[in-house]
Amino acid sequence: MTTHFITAEIDLQESPAEMQRAIAAELQKRGEPLRWAVTRVDEVQQQVTVEAIVTVAEEPANP
Repeated sequence: MTTHFITAEIDLQESPAEMQRAIAAELQKRGEPLRWAVTRVDEVQQQVTVEAIVTVAEEPANP
C-alpha cells in the first residue's frame, strides 16, 4: 500500500451535504481517502480545490 498526495477540482454543489458526497466520490476514484481539506474556493469558476492524502493498494510484481 502506498500513500499519495492529490489535488482535485470539484464543481460547487447546491448544499454542503451534496458537496461532501461529490468530494468523497471523486477521491474514491483515486484511492482510499485518509484525510482531505478544501483549500480554495473559486466563486467565479464555481469550483473548489481539494487536497487529500489517499492510499492505493500496490499491485503484485510479476516474477
